[in-house]
Amino acid sequence: MSEKKSEISRRQFARRAAVLSATASFVPASVFAVPTPPTPEQAAPETPKLSPESQAEAEARYQQILSQYGSRLSAEETTIVKQANATLQESLDHVRAFPLENGDGPALYLKPLVEREKKKPETPAAGPAKKS
Repeated sequence: MSEKKSEISRRQFARRAAVLSATASFVPASVFAVPTPPTPEQAAPETPKLSPESQAEAEARYQQILSQYGSRLSAEETTIVKQANATLQESLDHVRAFPLENGDGPALYLKPLVEREKKKPETPAAGPAKKS
């Protein structure tokens, strides 16, 4: 293995480290502050407009999730789940609206990026070589 030579000497590295540590004290503390997560009321965007059937399906899925995982979810998480169900139901409606017939093939298929060389068929030998 060959070792990479550093483009920077140890002396230059030490100087840069000292300068960076000295300038770090001039950076305002607000740069390093961790932002508080928004409350569900602040973060919740508008729910999409759904048909009554879609609303019923999203609500049924939400109730199913609550029956399985409700004891593990906080109030904030349940509002997030409800919002996600409504948003995902809108996407599901778009997918279901696409017309498909029973004989339609898949839209995606595997197409290798690199084609391999094809092996040439070997010619059969005339027979085993005779030893003298």
